[in-house]
Amino acid sequence: MNRQSYKTVGHDGETEIIIQKSRFICRAKQVPGEEEAVKFIQEVSRKHWDATHNCYAYLITDTVQKSSDDGEPAGTAGRPILEVIHAKNLLYTAIVVTRYFGGIKLGAGGLVRAYSQGAAAAIEAAGIVERVMHQEMIFTFDYPFIGKMEHELHRSGYLLDSPQFTDVVRWAVWVPIGEEQKLTDQVNNWTSGQARVVLGDRQYKEVNRNNPAT
Repeated sequence: MNRQSYKTVGHDGETEIIIQKSRFICRAKQVPGEEEAVKFIQEVSRKHWDATHNCYAYLITDTVQKSSDDGEPAGTAGRPILEVIHAKNLLYTAIVVTRYFGGIKLGAGGLVRAYSQGAAAAIEAAGIVERVMHQEMIFTFDYPFIGKMEHELHRSGYLLDSPQFTDVVRWAVWVPIGEEQKLTDQVNNWTSGQARVVLGDRQYKEVNRNNPAT
């Protein structure tokens, strides 16, 4: 995936709603790929083997997505769940809405509303986070600069690994793509140009958590 950032659910979310005496157990999970999404769905289905339906949808990337009505009338469960994921602009997200039938039929329109509500409730329970592509910058500098570097880096708001202490100090800092030169210039200023830097890995990092979901 080449995008600089994306939104997903923040953690495993679970909640329950009752609609016309039917019990809907709503779960959302952040998944790194399709294999993990399928595993999550299978685990929920095994746990609730006695449920009337275990309907689901997952959206990994723009081209990897799937939904299932699991016995509900076609288009009344899985597709509404998937549409809620799309509406929230989420990726790497899987949702399972488990239904225990309460004896009152909801009709096609009622089912669409119920499963849409269930998906939204699961996302609200999980919260939404933004993951931004970061560049690892590994700075090496002598011990006299540790006080200044520690003070400034903790004020910077960047994500910091723990510093490594050998004959010199080695400190990995994660910065959003595009801010590498800005930090390099700042470190040069803090260390009078004495720090050395090499670029390490690139990874998506969580930058904020909103719960309830927005």
